[in-house]
Amino acid sequence: MKSFQPFQISNVPVGGPAPFFILGPCALETETFAWEMARSLKEIADRTGIPFVFKASFDKANRTSVGSFRGPGIEEGCRILGEISKELKIPVTTDIHTSEQAEIAAEHIDLLQIPAFLCRQTDLLEAAAKTGRVVNVKKGQFLAPWDCVNIADKMRAFGCERFLITERGTTFGYNNLVVDMRSLHILRKEGIPVIFDATHSVQRPGGLGGATGGDGELAPVLARAAVATGVDGLFMEVHSDPENALSDGPNQIPLEFIEDLLIKLLAIHHASH
Repeated sequence: MKSFQPFQISNVPVGGPAPFFILGPCALETETFAWEMARSLKEIADRTGIPFVFKASFDKANRTSVGSFRGPGIEEGCRILGEISKELKIPVTTDIHTSEQAEIAAEHIDLLQIPAFLCRQTDLLEAAAKTGRVVNVKKGQFLAPWDCVNIADKMRAFGCERFLITERGTTFGYNNLVVDMRSLHILRKEGIPVIFDATHSVQRPGGLGGATGGDGELAPVLARAAVATGVDGLFMEVHSDPENALSDGPNQIPLEFIEDLLIKLLAIHHASH
């Protein structure tokens, strides 16, 4: 089994004795909302003792409908995230969609995320790698786990050793995803640090016709299974009012439930490792 050299995302360790957590709402709905969520999650992280990265997207560029909410855009979104990071002393992450966005985002963002549909876009991977930031590549729903070795090879060829791959389900028929927990083990055997995305894995892409549906109540179930299997990080979208979220509401975990879930996940990790 191959291994990787542990590294840091700002003050958050990757490859340490316990997984780290990427938590936050799907989208940057408003600046006030982003601060409220970041402060609430920081307090929960401090109480539970988890390493924590705050996430929110400045642009939901692949929404199902042309009329769907997208976000404040890169300049405003990265400004907000950068200020949250400085004041709360937590690393932040967001998606980038073009090579040009990589350099802009890298001025404020600690962990650059590559969306699943763009995970094989060589120019985008190269641009992200060359910023010097840590890069999280979301595994496409159309890829087998062993196909991610090619993504890892690209990142290393571009001089980036601090990268992760996120498992977020595989397309299974129409409007449905399934998670093969074996993929977590397969990726880690290749010396690739692995994150499990519990909330996007329960999506039903386009399942509501003009919007994406999902089975949010299953996200904690899959998260527990992933921790028991073994991962380096957990990604979970969290919202204070999922029913009225402007993006991906059906998949997000209510803020009121996340602390109890984190405590359970930590207990499972300690019991199984």
